[in-house]
Amino acid sequence: MGDQEAERTVPQTQLEEIASKISDLNKWREFFSFYGLEISNTTHQQGQGSAGDGPPGAGEPVGQPPPPHPLSAIPKALLLSPGTGSRPISLEMAMGLRKLLFGNAFHLFSCEWAKAYFRFREPYSDLAYALEAEKGGTRAILMAIQAHIIKYLLFVRNTDYTHLERLCRISRQEQGEALAAALADTLWAAGRGGRAVVCLVTTPIHVMPSTDYKADNFTERIQLFEFSEKAAAQEFIFDHINCFKGEGSHGVILFLYSLLFSRTLERVQEDLDGTATPLLKFSGNITCTQAMLSLLLTGRASPRELDGGQEPEPSGGGVEAQRRRGPVGYLRWGRAQAEREVCPRLRTPLLPIWLCSITGRHSVLFGTDSRLLSDWKMERVFHLYFYNGQQEQTKTAHLTIDTHSHHWEEDRSEDPKSPDKRRSSVEMAIRTKWAGATVSWNGTDPFF
Repeated sequence: MGDQEAERTVPQTQLEEIASKISDLNKWREFFSFYGLEISNTTHQQGQGSAGDGPPGAGEPVGQPPPPHPLSAIPKALLLSPGTGSRPISLEMAMGLRKLLFGNAFHLFSCEWAKAYFRFREPYSDLAYALEAEKGGTRAILMAIQAHIIKYLLFVRNTDYTHLERLCRISRQEQGEALAAALADTLWAAGRGGRAVVCLVTTPIHVMPSTDYKADNFTERIQLFEFSEKAAAQEFIFDHINCFKGEGSHGVILFLYSLLFSRTLERVQEDLDGTATPLLKFSGNITCTQAMLSLLLTGRASPRELDGGQEPEPSGGGVEAQRRRGPVGYLRWGRAQAEREVCPRLRTPLLPIWLCSITGRHSVLFGTDSRLLSDWKMERVFHLYFYNGQQEQTKTAHLTIDTHSHHWEEDRSEDPKSPDKRRSSVEMAIRTKWAGATVSWNGTDPFF
């Protein structure tokens, strides 16, 4: 009898402890609700499977579509070695990022951008070097990094393989090494050859709720790691490469944040001539502006950097002209932009690799001979390769360029609008560099 009474009697201290825990739980519920999360039975059960069996978070319900915001969840906790120097993002920095990217501090990245990461094709395949790029606004960033990956694999990495074998005969680890080199190159250029900042996501939230800023449960967890040596930045990126190439990593946004902080938000604003023009624009989806492309290719977010005739070229070429030419170039063609010429130093980079904007879609054109743009005799008949980032492309397109075939020698009796006379947009982009050149696709159906 006494034992039963004891079981029914709960000490007052225990009741107070339970009440305190419930109060704390309600506080956290309000906090998570502000960041767009939920901690309810419904959310808990959603990660268990349709029948509710299995451990929590074992997977999505069988036969049901994924939730509408697939990447609103927190990425995996970042494990850093003790003593790693870094600083957390502040509210001022988070607001500065948003205003540079969107023009205000309340706009959020779309699901397409949140899902985007640096995803390679299968190792040891015809496209082992290649990143997958969905149709959308992130494609420009992915293809810009693709150009630097190709640069590393073809002209930097030590290997006994030659030509396209250097791109195809690579392992998954070598894919990560190439991505780390490409990201480090781009960040280092933005930091004017003196600094690189790498942004990673950590578990703690560093930015508290504010009426002047809309949280996304991602930016508020950013930790900034600054490096004064490029090799150290590249090694750090490789050590944390899954933060950029892992599914659910927000890898493209992380790189974009790293790029802006490497340049510094103040310098980016100066590059934009102090205007309030955002780096991303809305045209059905979120896409990159010319200033954003310029930052990716030249390290400066100048909207005029890509256009020809806007900036005087160094007279006489020589060392100064060589210094201003970057390793990766840029070609652009679109029927509505046919008159807008790309500046000469981007049409003629140091290495035969170009990011291409063709009718608004981004791709990469490249050659395997580093001498192509340094010896005019090499430019008579030569080979280039083309990759557009789409899953439908299963093999690198091989193009043969002949600059000695003159368009005025073509049969004038043929209708230039006939199917046999029409040129693909890729060929038209190539002609912005080599006027009048003929392009053979070597059996591949022309792109675009």
